Amino acid sequence: MLILVINCGSSSAKYQLFDIEKNVSVAKGLVERIGQEGSGLKAQKNGSVFTKKIACKDHYDAINIIVDILTDKTHGVISSRSEIDGIGHRVVHGGEEFKESTLITHKVIRSIEKFSVLAPLHNPPSLLGIKACVEILKDVPEVAVFDTAFHQTMPSKAFLYGLPFKYYKKFGIRKYGFHGTSHRFVAAEAAKKLKKPLSSLKLVTCHLGNGCSMTAVDRGQSVDTTMGFTPLEGLLMGTRSGDIDPAVVLYITEKERVSLHRVNDILNKESGLLGISGVSNDVRDLLKSASKNTENGKRSAIALEIFAYRIKKYIGAYQAAMGGLDAVIFTGGIGENNPWLVNGIARDLKKVTPKKAKFLVIPTNEELFIARDTFKIIKKRS
Repeated sequence: MLILVINCGSSSAKYQLFDIEKNVSVAKGLVERIGQEGSGLKAQKNGSVFTKKIACKDHYDAINIIVDILTDKTHGVISSRSEIDGIGHRVVHGGEEFKESTLITHKVIRSIEKFSVLAPLHNPPSLLGIKACVEILKDVPEVAVFDTAFHQTMPSKAFLYGLPFKYYKKFGIRKYGFHGTSHRFVAAEAAKKLKKPLSSLKLVTCHLGNGCSMTAVDRGQSVDTTMGFTPLEGLLMGTRSGDIDPAVVLYITEKERVSLHRVNDILNKESGLLGISGVSNDVRDLLKSASKNTENGKRSAIALEIFAYRIKKYIGAYQAAMGGLDAVIFTGGIGENNPWLVNGIARDLKKVTPKKAKFLVIPTNEELFIARDTFKIIKKRS
């Protein structure tokens, strides 16, 4: 069975085609700069890469381009679009309505539209991709896989904020959490590595990239996570501040005489590792900078210290919340490629974590997880 995974951004559409029964990706790529000059396609199969400049005015065009390259006689991997058995879409926000992946219907589309107010940068392009696939691949079943779904098992003591309760009831203001697909994937992979059922383990999963989040996974369920109502809460990230006293927002607004919209940009795009270091949001750049005895070098070193410190702090908090710890899993671009970080955190926490606790690095594969979930749901339907 062939499952096509689609991940649409505001100006891009990534795709990957899986032979799910063999558990392998047979083709992948992206259409970039949608609606802009210089739009084009980058496609990969069997290790070879094909690029092409091609006009793409919207997401409907992008999906057509993806289907055309998959069925292309020279660069394709299938002879007909009818060979695609299912389509899995990454959707960031499903609110409280979606606790698991679901078959896409008109009702589901309306719900995703409703939650766009909570994820204005992410849900709208996902909807464009979904609607394009409905038109172009009419008879192919589609599944929405939500980043927030995994965290719907959090208890109210973990997801409610200390605000008047009416704001939760009226506006849905609560912790939702994100990166759920990644956290769920690496938790399951950790159980395989540890040769124990996931239902018996207490895990802390750390998804560390430009965006970072951690999750307490207690016997297979998310019971707390660092990202909140938006992806701004929690860990220090590439350009996001992470945890901050909310009064700071009011203070900056008053002192700098800027709008709340401007402060939102500061917190999301100019803070984090970039803001503290003044050098970069990329850990690789900061490691080079930190080796130099300069003002920027010192600030880069401090940024990296804060980054590691907050991870350690949350591991300790989640160990306490779960009443134990079997393993800490590191994934994402930073988590998978920085042994100094993993080893340093493991060393620093040696005295406070159980002796049996493991520190593991497990590459994430959200697309494969989306394909697997899509396959399961389609199989149930048939």
